[in-house]
Amino acid sequence: MDFSIKTFDGKNAIAQLKGGCIAVGIFEDRKLSEHALALDLDHVISNAVKSGDITGKAGTTLLLRNTGGRADRILLVGLGRQGEVSSKDFNSAAQAIARSFQTLGSSDAIVALPLDDVKDRDATWCLRSVVIALRDSVYRFDQLKSRKDSAANGVRKVAFAVPATASATAKTAVTQAAAIADGMDLTKTLGNLPANVCTPTYLATTARELGSEFGMAVEVLDRKQIQALKMGSFLSVTSGTQEPPKFIVLRHMGGKPKDAPVVLVGKGITFDTGGISLKPGANMDEMKYDMCGAGSVLGTMRAVGRMKLKLNVIAVIPSCENMPSGTATRPGDIVTSMSGQTIEILNTDAEGRLILCDALTYAERFNPAAVVDVATLTGACITALGHHNSGLFTRHDEAHDALAAELIAAGKATGDTAWRLPIEDSYQEQLKSNFADMANIGGPPAGSITAACFLERYTRKYTWAHLDIAGTAWKNGAAKGATGRPVPLLTTFLINRAGK
Repeated sequence: MDFSIKTFDGKNAIAQLKGGCIAVGIFEDRKLSEHALALDLDHVISNAVKSGDITGKAGTTLLLRNTGGRADRILLVGLGRQGEVSSKDFNSAAQAIARSFQTLGSSDAIVALPLDDVKDRDATWCLRSVVIALRDSVYRFDQLKSRKDSAANGVRKVAFAVPATASATAKTAVTQAAAIADGMDLTKTLGNLPANVCTPTYLATTARELGSEFGMAVEVLDRKQIQALKMGSFLSVTSGTQEPPKFIVLRHMGGKPKDAPVVLVGKGITFDTGGISLKPGANMDEMKYDMCGAGSVLGTMRAVGRMKLKLNVIAVIPSCENMPSGTATRPGDIVTSMSGQTIEILNTDAEGRLILCDALTYAERFNPAAVVDVATLTGACITALGHHNSGLFTRHDEAHDALAAELIAAGKATGDTAWRLPIEDSYQEQLKSNFADMANIGGPPAGSITAACFLERYTRKYTWAHLDIAGTAWKNGAAKGATGRPVPLLTTFLINRAGK
C-alpha cells in the first residue's frame, strides 16, 4: 500500500481533490466536520445524516456515490462527539476506514479527517494510527497454504489531505508510520512462521538480509564461538536440541561514530517445550511465539533501516530451541554464565532469562547509552497486566527513571503501551540458592518481577530496561497470530532519541 500527501488551501479547496473515494468525518448529533461541510454539494451529506443513515458514532460508516463532486465516492466515518473525540474513538474510525477500503472498487482514496480534534493527540499520532490500521488490514500470512487467501482488490494508494502549512510534518509522520508498519509486518511474519521453518538459522538469515538491504553490519556466532565466550547459561538451554544455536549481532550505525549506541536485546527461543520441565500439551503450539522478542527487535531494525535513522542502534539476539532429550539440562543443574555468576536451574522452563543474561553481559562491550531487552518472559506478566500493557522494569534511580519515562511516553504516543512494575531488593531475596549464586526462579509470587530481578543482576554496568511482552506479542483463539508489538513503542523510542 502506497501513501502520499495531498495539500489544500482554503476552506472549500478540499472539494477540488479528485480520487476514487474520499473519507471524511461525521460527529454525533448530526454534525459535519469541516471537510464534510466542504464536500456537501447539493446537501447530499447533510441529507444522509439527517435521515439517520449514519449517526456519527465512532467507527460507523456510510458510503455515498454520485455525489456531484470530483470524487467518485464519499465515505462518511463516525468520530464520536465533537470536541470529545478520544484516542479510542479515532482508532475505531481508522479501523472502519481500513475495512471499507478493502472492498471498494477503487484503487485510490483520500483520507480527509480532522487531525487536530482528538483529545491529547496531535496530527502525527492520527496519521500514524490510520497508516498502521490500513497496513494491518491488508496483512496476510498465507505463504504456507497451498491455496492462497483471496486478495482484496480494494484501495492500494492512499493520500492524506492536509493544509499546505502542515505538509512537511505530515510527510515525516507518514514516512515514519509506513516504516513502523514494515517492521510490524516482519515481526508478525516471523512470529507466525512455524518452528520447523523459523529456526535460529532462519533468524540469522533474516538478520543478514536486513544487513544487505540497509547496509548494516551483521555478525552471527555459532556454538563454538558461543562456547569460546563462556556463555554457559545460554548453552545450557540449547544442550537438549539438535538445532544449532545462533548469537546474532546487527549494527545500524546511523549516528556519529563516537556516539554510544542504544542496544536492543531480543529473546529468540524459536520453540519452547519447557525442556525437562515439560509444558502441558494444550496450546504448546503457541510456543513458536517465544521468539517474538527477537522478532520485534528485527522488525524495529527494519523500521530503523527504512527511515535511515540518525542514531547508532545495535541488535543482540541469542537464539535457540528449548527441547527435552538425554543431553538436556536437568532441574538442579548449576551453570556458569558469561559474567562468571553461577545459576542453579530449578526449572528448565524459565529458560528465557538464561539466554538473555549472557546477551546482557555481552552488551557491555558496546559501552551503550541504554540497553532494552524484549522478551516473552513470564506467564505471570499476563496475570498481572493481561493483554493490554507490556510489563516494563528498570532500577529505581534518576537515570533509569528517565529511561522508563521515555519508553512509557513512546508507548502512549503509539498506543503500544507499557506499565512499569517495581524492582526492589526485597524481591531479590526470592532468588537465593543454597548451592549457587542464584536460582533461576523465585517461586510463584511476583513471578514477572523476580524474572526481571534475575536479569537486573547482569546489567549493573549500564542503564537498562526490560520489556516483558508475554501478554502483548500475540493473540490466541480465533484471532491467533502475532501482533507486531512492541515495534511501534521501540521505534518511536528510537525516533525520539535520534531527535534529541
